[in-house]
Amino acid sequence: MANSESPSHLSIHCGREDTEKNLIRQEQPSSSRGGWSAAIFIIFVEMAERFAYYGTAGNLITYLTNELHEPIPMAAKNVNTWVGVSSLLPIIGAFVADAFLGRFNTILGSSIIYCFALIMLTLTVSIMPRHYRKEMFFVSLYLLAIGQGGHKPCVQTFAADQFDEDSPEEKKAKSSFFNWWYMGIVVGASTATLAVIYVQDNVGWAAGFGILTGAMVVALVLFLLGYKRYRKQGPLGSPFTKVVQVLVAAARKRCVDGTLMTGFGVYKDDESQHDTRRTLAHTSQYRCLDKAMIIDQLDASSMTRNPWRLCSQNQVEQVKLVLRLIPIWLCCLMFAVVQSFSVTFFTKQGSTMVRSIARKITGHSSGITTLRRIGIGLFVSIFTMVVSALVEAKRVRIARDQNLLDNPKTVVPMRVWWLIPQYMICGLSDVFTFVGLQEFFYDQMPEEMRSMGAAAYLSAIGVGNFLSNAIISVVQEISSMHGEKWLGNNINRAHLDSFYWVIAALGTLNLCVYVFVAKLFVYKKFEAQEANKEKELT
Repeated sequence: MANSESPSHLSIHCGREDTEKNLIRQEQPSSSRGGWSAAIFIIFVEMAERFAYYGTAGNLITYLTNELHEPIPMAAKNVNTWVGVSSLLPIIGAFVADAFLGRFNTILGSSIIYCFALIMLTLTVSIMPRHYRKEMFFVSLYLLAIGQGGHKPCVQTFAADQFDEDSPEEKKAKSSFFNWWYMGIVVGASTATLAVIYVQDNVGWAAGFGILTGAMVVALVLFLLGYKRYRKQGPLGSPFTKVVQVLVAAARKRCVDGTLMTGFGVYKDDESQHDTRRTLAHTSQYRCLDKAMIIDQLDASSMTRNPWRLCSQNQVEQVKLVLRLIPIWLCCLMFAVVQSFSVTFFTKQGSTMVRSIARKITGHSSGITTLRRIGIGLFVSIFTMVVSALVEAKRVRIARDQNLLDNPKTVVPMRVWWLIPQYMICGLSDVFTFVGLQEFFYDQMPEEMRSMGAAAYLSAIGVGNFLSNAIISVVQEISSMHGEKWLGNNINRAHLDSFYWVIAALGTLNLCVYVFVAKLFVYKKFEAQEANKEKELT
């Protein structure tokens, strides 16, 4: 690859880039801050937030059907819609954090909104008049989604930022951070599933939501207690601007002939020439974008660089990173569809059975690449649907033998413990896929867009929930054309087992596509790493 630099374009500078770099340097981490002593505070904050979220989402369909008297299909769609919106709003939250507020301020503001929303939920289910309750419940629910929209994409990235990648010791510590991070999520979610949902069902909804409110208030206090320990970084500017600049520059030079070896060379900003550890190596994928960094006659004759016509190699490679992540993102949508059933149809299955405490059991994985870890999770999620279909078929068979098919509110003489295998497998697939996705999107995203990376994996969950709604609607429509609807309000005659088999088949097809895409994926490379490899070969 050419790297010639003539005097005419050595003087090319961009004031905006210099300003952003200076801002980053001003916020460089000090040795007295960060590390595990700071990250541990943020892990406990995330544990409390997940406790509050799963305490709300885990039993939401029960409140909608039993207290607000919604039909099961409508309630399932409302839950999926809320989860979907909650998972898509982090894209906006990440943009606000990266472009305007910074991660710390975004987390602080969104946590306050989160607490206020939980207070509103508690008051709504306790003292709100019934004729206003449904409207206020959904207002409070979506206000909570707004709070999560700012909290979720920033808190994990902010915690990971506490480890300095230039320090070998802290870089090694970061390698285990994501596993411990997910352990905190599992502890928070499992505790909510065990304790809060029990309180909601047996003590009262006000008590249940009150516990969640208290947990988030404690989380906010914990977050503020660690203030002096944190490494904080200011806003880095809009991540979308740099992406669009590359696309526009490549389009404007679409008619430029030749390769990177022609013309006046390739534009590299001053910092990348001196620090190859941070400079992304050139890759051959999406070569049409390479024209954005070729210096032509017009660029060379200009005293100032037009960022909408000439972009640095690093900027072009950053856009390539983002584009390479999109196919992986698409392949994770079916996984999100499967996970959506854990707070909808799984819960309604359990409500018809002899109940005691159900639980998720998860573990850790190590020693494999993130793409393989995600692939294992997608594979395991297929078995979630297979086991769910078999258990549901047995439940319906018992209901038929006991003449309970037309009595959906009557408890079927079958222990709720039968649901444990599907929750266990669901939790196992969570460990592989969610840990893999979090680490994958954090690691492969450009450094300036890591909040967006966290939002990207969350948005896959959100779109997956909307996709789940679409699948439910299609199944409802097709099944009604050929007899009885599969997903009717009477769960005993809803053919839920057949629906699970359809999802298992779609998951298998999705896994095949994922394997193909993963084999073509190129991991992030830096010029320094490539240079070291060349030295080793010689």
